[in-house]
Amino acid sequence: MRHRKAGLKLSRKTGHLNSLFRNLVTSLLKHDRIRTTDTKAKELRRWADHLITLAKRGDLHARRQALAIVQEPAVVHTLFEKAGERFGPTVGGYTRLVKLGPRPGDAAPMTLVELIGADAEGKKKKKGKKKAAKSSAAKKKASGKAPESKDAPKEKESTEIKESKEKSE
Repeated sequence: MRHRKAGLKLSRKTGHLNSLFRNLVTSLLKHDRIRTTDTKAKELRRWADHLITLAKRGDLHARRQALAIVQEPAVVHTLFEKAGERFGPTVGGYTRLVKLGPRPGDAAPMTLVELIGADAEGKKKKKGKKKAAKSSAAKKKASGKAPESKDAPKEKESTEIKESKEKSE
């Protein structure tokens, strides 16, 4: 019986399973996003959240516990340096799972696993500005207005100046 045994087996022996998730979590922390199958992604979320919680704690014992899991010391160093400012006061939920659909070869359901943080929010804001600029240009085309030439703003300014002088007289 498997009562109170946390985690998934994924038809692998314990050593293989541990090395699989150590590799996955190292790649996730190194690259901020990876593609994997749905079941692996759901289990990977537990490992990643645990390591980020250790990094937010930040003491020597937490660093050694993280080094026992993560394959590359440089990844642990960058994680511990940036965890406090990137994840802030939030408790848990440091990863996002995005369903990608079936894999072409064997139709396994694929998922994009990415870390949530200040870096991702900054990228989204930049994309939003670009879309807003495109939509305003599309509105001008839809309204039927011809694009103004370089001389047109000068003409508007001169007519506005003339009108203001006439009102003052």
